[in-house]
Amino acid sequence: MKLILASNSPRRRQLLSDLGLAYTVRLQEVDESFPDHLRRTEVAEYLAAHKAAAYRAGLAPDEVVLTADTIVCLDEDVLNKPADEAEAIRMLQRLQGRTHDVFTGVCLLGGDGRQVVFSDQTRVTFRELSLSEIEHYVRQYQPLDKAGAYGAQDWIGMVAVTRLEGSYFNVMGLPVHRVWEELTRLTGTSLLAE
Repeated sequence: MKLILASNSPRRRQLLSDLGLAYTVRLQEVDESFPDHLRRTEVAEYLAAHKAAAYRAGLAPDEVVLTADTIVCLDEDVLNKPADEAEAIRMLQRLQGRTHDVFTGVCLLGGDGRQVVFSDQTRVTFRELSLSEIEHYVRQYQPLDKAGAYGAQDWIGMVAVTRLEGSYFNVMGLPVHRVWEELTRLTGTSLLAE
């Protein structure tokens, strides 16, 4: 099995490397919009499967492509990647002092047509933050490529996250425990290097 990571995320690359998995990166532009009727619990899985579909025609029979999408949900609102610093600040002002949900959807699509789609959920609580702390984070760390305008592995994760229920790695962008399980099941082989 040859694993293809269809993501430009340095965090996802690092997590797969830390698992000891060999992979190559293959990228193409995919529309990341989703239908309005989806429940928030369905959005991440929908987006991961939608991304994988774009790779279907180019997969060899011995390849498996991994696509993923992480979303941040506050109440019923989906907070995707902010368009600019002002939107990032507004998102973080909404998240501070509250608990929100992070969903990461993953799709594993084999060149032989087999497909597994799953997601993981983590509840994250932020302490109250001052505007100057939020502005410092946004200006210093430029979280414009992150759902909800933050990375748990960044400065803000160290100073703001007071409680986390679920997988920390899921918040970073990949529920690696589930990826390991599902890849093992999909390929029917051990992923451990001999």
